Amino acid sequence: MSAASDDSTTSQSTSANTTGEYSPAERRWLLQLAHTAIRAAVTGREVDPNSAPASSPATPHLHQPRGAFVTLHEDGQLRGCIGSITAYAPLDETVQHMALAAALEDPRFQPVGEDELDKLQLEISVLTPMFPIAPEDVVVGRHGLMITHGGHRGLLLPQVPLEWGWDREKFLAQTCRKAGLPEDQWKKGAQLEAFTAEVFGESSPGESLR
Repeated sequence: MSAASDDSTTSQSTSANTTGEYSPAERRWLLQLAHTAIRAAVTGREVDPNSAPASSPATPHLHQPRGAFVTLHEDGQLRGCIGSITAYAPLDETVQHMALAAALEDPRFQPVGEDELDKLQLEISVLTPMFPIAPEDVVVGRHGLMITHGGHRGLLLPQVPLEWGWDREKFLAQTCRKAGLPEDQWKKGAQLEAFTAEVFGESSPGESLR
């Protein structure tokens, strides 16, 4: 498994983008699954059958191995974001694992408390496989980036430069910074890879559960 944190900070959902590989029903089910996993772990109680998602929609997408990130927001602020860039498990399992990691293991935050559960607003990013890319081919808003050099590695999701208003060069520089590298390392032999993501989330806390 390859997990990483991300610096997405927006409180706005991207669920308005209704086109993509995953249907609205599949998206809603995955968001419910993430909420249910977090609640069970934080409370230490068995999952309430009335709050757990119904049986998985009968679609192969949810069981195909895919990398994914789960992002948590609370009161408009980032509360946790952890993901796997590697398709090491079926998507539904990955979403559960990353939701728990974002809630309990993001080193930037204290673990989510029980009093926060009803305040969490979730977003899921399902990743395509990585592919090499030249800096001049990076498209802001389409590509996420991972940069690797000398044992350092940093990743930013496609939505991050849009949230911060970055142009392509700023996006490249900030990905270097995320890796702990000089901001111009993308010009100096670092390995640059890209991916795209289908991003969907809630417009208000717990929206998918209602």
